[in-house]
Amino acid sequence: MFDENKSQRAKAFINALKHTKGKWRGVPFDLLPWQDQIISDVFGTVKPNGYRQYNTAYVEIPKKMGKSELAAGVALYLTCGDGEWGAEVYGCASDRQQASIVFAVAVDMVDQCPALKKRIKPIMSVKRLVYKPTNSFYQVLSSEAYTKHGLNVHGVIFDELHAQPNRELFDVMTKGSGDARTQPLFFLITTAGTDRNSICYEVHQKAVDILAGRKIDQTFYPVIYGIAEDDDWSDEANWYKANPSLGHTVDIEKVRAAFQSAKENPAEENLFRQLRLNQWVKQSTRWMQMDKWDACDEVIDIETLRGRECYGGLDLSTTLDLTAFVLVFPPRNDTEKYIIIPYFWIPEENLRQRVRRDHVPYDVWEVNDFIRTTEGNVVDYRRIETDIKEIASKFVVREIAYDRYNATQIILNLQDEGLTMIPFGQGFKDMSPPTKELYSLVLKKKIIHNNHPVLRWNFDNVCVETDAAENIKLSKKCSTERIDGAVASVMALDRAVRNAGQNQGSVYDSRGIIVF
Repeated sequence: MFDENKSQRAKAFINALKHTKGKWRGVPFDLLPWQDQIISDVFGTVKPNGYRQYNTAYVEIPKKMGKSELAAGVALYLTCGDGEWGAEVYGCASDRQQASIVFAVAVDMVDQCPALKKRIKPIMSVKRLVYKPTNSFYQVLSSEAYTKHGLNVHGVIFDELHAQPNRELFDVMTKGSGDARTQPLFFLITTAGTDRNSICYEVHQKAVDILAGRKIDQTFYPVIYGIAEDDDWSDEANWYKANPSLGHTVDIEKVRAAFQSAKENPAEENLFRQLRLNQWVKQSTRWMQMDKWDACDEVIDIETLRGRECYGGLDLSTTLDLTAFVLVFPPRNDTEKYIIIPYFWIPEENLRQRVRRDHVPYDVWEVNDFIRTTEGNVVDYRRIETDIKEIASKFVVREIAYDRYNATQIILNLQDEGLTMIPFGQGFKDMSPPTKELYSLVLKKKIIHNNHPVLRWNFDNVCVETDAAENIKLSKKCSTERIDGAVASVMALDRAVRNAGQNQGSVYDSRGIIVF
């Protein structure tokens, strides 16, 4: 049910505060419609006993919409206006500096409000505001989760949840810390992120499911301002849809300028979509369009490929990570497509740890035979060697390309077994032509991959580097997750394309390198 008095009380408190930045400094904090709705719903919706119904509010919105001011207003209300004796309100973020942004806004708001200024004692050395009438406080916390157990939380302001490196601090601050309070509030505010295995994306998905009616949680209040996956990011109407403060806190001309820059420089596109339109994107430098990749999903009967000519790419991991071996079957006529068949390995003892650490379902993939495990806690190259020989016995593997940097004894052993091993450089010169070729084939739907989930995850992780001549290469350095399967696919495709034209020269020579 809704308590109008509680709603109006919270809004009146925040409206009495003043803005703190730029031309807005000193201007009364009149809540914009979207802010008014959030405060009204969160503080006005109550249970039959009169206490707040919502103990978690998730607000996802683009940058420069007034998140920090709203969060600071909520923090001060929880500290000073919520009627809780000895309230403990904490500001959290990925690091103390980020958490201090909202705190600094709150300090300035107090400084501009005589009524609060005479009742609040700032202790700047520990970034704490003490509200003397109820012995309550608002304090910034560092990010070390192990120091936070035992807190008696009334409120938590979690700023930029997408930047959390793991879920430890979130779990410590939100799981059981407010059990001794009658109406604790966890106020989560963030822009969209890039890591779809993060705690923020987990909460984001919960919010999406609740908004869509797929889940019900009466204690969780979701708000997401952003454009959908299939929305036109160049349409200004969608900019207003994603930015409820556009025209108030941000001038439309600044968004237009940012859009023009992103349009001219593809490397900025994802940043624009993430920060300005609140879209969850994979990398800051976009490469593979995953909707185009998904469109190449066709069923592959591996048994029908027995005895077919193919080319391999082998990306050997370090001892602790993923190893990928990919076969590419070239088309035999104009009606056929390139076929990609991947294989993956990971140390068995390392698998559970990786699941917990990275929030990637290696265990599910193993059960469903999408990934193989090797005994022990490091990669067993002998097992991989045995498996490759067994795989190669089913097909006519003409060549296997491998990263010469990671060459090990396994390469020599496979050569001794009669397999042709081709060293493959990872620089722009070697990687650019087949990388662009693969991208072109995906756009043309000239590739079939059977939607292998591990391979899809690898391609979704890819970040590319570009040199001055517009050559590109897949970059493990700037990609946030594993891309081994994508690298192996590029190497295998290179050998398949080159050998398809071996009688008349490379296809790269005959029609040139594709430039995007």
